[in-house]
Amino acid sequence: MQLMMRHALLTLGALLSATLPAVAADSPPIASPKDIHWGAPPPKFPAGAKFAVMAGDPASNGLVTVRLEMPAGYAIAPHFHPTDEHVTVLEGTFSLGMGDVVDKAHALTLSPGGYAVAAANMHHYAYTKGGATIQVHMQGPFAMTYVNPADDPSKKAAP
Repeated sequence: MQLMMRHALLTLGALLSATLPAVAADSPPIASPKDIHWGAPPPKFPAGAKFAVMAGDPASNGLVTVRLEMPAGYAIAPHFHPTDEHVTVLEGTFSLGMGDVVDKAHALTLSPGGYAVAAANMHHYAYTKGGATIQVHMQGPFAMTYVNPADDPSKKAAP
């Protein structure tokens, strides 16, 4: 019995060690703040924020992690996504509310470490009074639909 157990454990160990390089290759990179590449957000977001993809590909299927750095006064009109959106506040304060219109009296303001989930297809809006950096985890591909199509920055004519 001990010999069979030892053989089973050795076999399991060999299988695990053979798959570790494949798992490591699929794992997201480790990044220090200086390694994060910030750029403009996708056109669906209002101008003025900075955007960084931490892991995954927002245009493809699979887990995606992004960061959004928003200046003071930044707001995102009511919208929804086809998948759950998991939001963690890293810096500043970030307000999130549910519904088809912005109602700041009923929004929840989160400070660093705060966490919220906007469920798939849930209409929500967001804003920051003093600026904030958030991290969002979601299933790709990323999609965003504004409740009022006139609020969609990607549909507005360039000046």
